[in-house]
Amino acid sequence: MSRATLILLSLAAGLIAGVAVASFAPGGAETVVAVARPIGTLWLNGLQMTVIPLVVTLLITGVAATAQAAQAGRIAGRAIMTFLSLDALTASMAALVTPILLSLAPMPRAAGQALRAALGHAEPVAPSPPIAEFVTNIVPTNIFAAAANNALLSLILFTLAFAFAITRIEGEARDLLLRVFTAIRDAMLVLIGWVLWLAPLGVFALALVVGASAGGAAFGALAHYIAIIASVGVVVMLMAYGVAAILGRTAPARFARALAPAQAVAVSTQSSLASLPAMIEGTRALRIAPETAGLVLPMAVAMFRATQPAMNVAVSLYIAHWFGIAPDLTSVAAAVVVAILVSLGSASLPSQITFFASIAPVCVALGVPAAPLGLLIAVETIPDIFRTLGNVSMDLAATATVSRWSGTTGKDVP
Repeated sequence: MSRATLILLSLAAGLIAGVAVASFAPGGAETVVAVARPIGTLWLNGLQMTVIPLVVTLLITGVAATAQAAQAGRIAGRAIMTFLSLDALTASMAALVTPILLSLAPMPRAAGQALRAALGHAEPVAPSPPIAEFVTNIVPTNIFAAAANNALLSLILFTLAFAFAITRIEGEARDLLLRVFTAIRDAMLVLIGWVLWLAPLGVFALALVVGASAGGAAFGALAHYIAIIASVGVVVMLMAYGVAAILGRTAPARFARALAPAQAVAVSTQSSLASLPAMIEGTRALRIAPETAGLVLPMAVAMFRATQPAMNVAVSLYIAHWFGIAPDLTSVAAAVVVAILVSLGSASLPSQITFFASIAPVCVALGVPAAPLGLLIAVETIPDIFRTLGNVSMDLAATATVSRWSGTTGKDVP
């Protein structure tokens, strides 16, 4: 049984047990909550303690890898620019579309109130400072204070500047620093792997608290969450057809035929890497030169996740809606920027590690609690299907765009 399946079963078992206790032994519900809540909180704290060192080391090693790829030639540089531009496009889309979806189909009020009571209350975000003050505060005077105060946008911008500075120093010193940060990253991944090994217990404890406090409404709330987040993934997938048509100058019907086999593999495997052979076959149907496809598609699979910034922003906005928080425009813009920047280093991680490590900083930037992520990670298996579909679709659209930009479409194609 895969870990994702075991975590999902733990979620269902915890919710059912909690609802059963609340229904048939209401007098014991308080005792169950008092025992289970500290267990779930300890597990959540274990996840959260890894966020800052993991984000910092992933960004440094990710920027180094990106800079190295960009030096491989003009096509590689154009590919990276295309990836970053599409990340910005999809993240901005999510910031606009998610509130619309939530206004058209809001979470049932009773379910939202019950879940807030189960997971704790979150105070509304303090108003953001004027834009001039916000901009000047982005550059930290003390990076350790920024880390301690969860000023993650400032910390991330410093880390990016530091990472690019590393790429400009002499080779031996650069390699030494990169080896150090790579070792720290790998150690943090081992640590978070240990924490995720305990995920079935932690998720069961959290679900038990939610089930005992929220009752059967918790099931409907989680189904609502899945529907909203999956919808954002579908929008990203549909955007790929527009990108291919407008930027790649490829007819939508032709692009759809070339993409369909890769999408079928994506749905069945939930893996962009497993879909790579089908995507390469699709580039032949689109008459993209083999040398371009052979460079851009592997780069896309390794470092480009079009749905990650978009769906991570959507998850954070959903949590804000869940807790009745209305973030202002500055907070949303900061969340979008953080989502894009964090995606630079986390694209190649397993989905469960990516889920928490890449969304928690976005939650902090938006000013919403990250605690619900411990529960939402259990149902990520379903939205992950739509993440993979959107990623595969955008990978092929980005390749068509780079090929058209480079003038290699239709050249030397067997």
